Amino acid sequence: MGQNKLERRARIKRSIRKNISGSAERPRLSVYRSNTQLYAQIIDDVSGKTLASSGSLKVEGAQKIAKVEQAKMVGKALAEKAKEAGITEVVFDRNGYLYHGRVKSFAESAREGGLKF
Repeated sequence: MGQNKLERRARIKRSIRKNISGSAERPRLSVYRSNTQLYAQIIDDVSGKTLASSGSLKVEGAQKIAKVEQAKMVGKALAEKAKEAGITEVVFDRNGYLYHGRVKSFAESAREGGLKF
């Protein structure tokens, strides 16, 4: 029972990745959330390549607003990059994080931007 936060997240992450894999037709959208920033990338696991990426450090003006708003901006920016790369459908990998707060607002804004998952 005495698991710390990182061990718990690693266990959840393993169970998610057991069922989710990105292909060329439907790549994996992976999210990483640090204390201050949010990063996301679209990955083709078959070839092992990152097709598109975005983060709160790369998005213009994202540093001066709340973290949930940052996540929305990153989601929109990634959806635009995915469109340019010809990607419309992805498999969402929440990377062991709960679908809540920043992860949820990122996913919803990526959907609004045109990604399907």
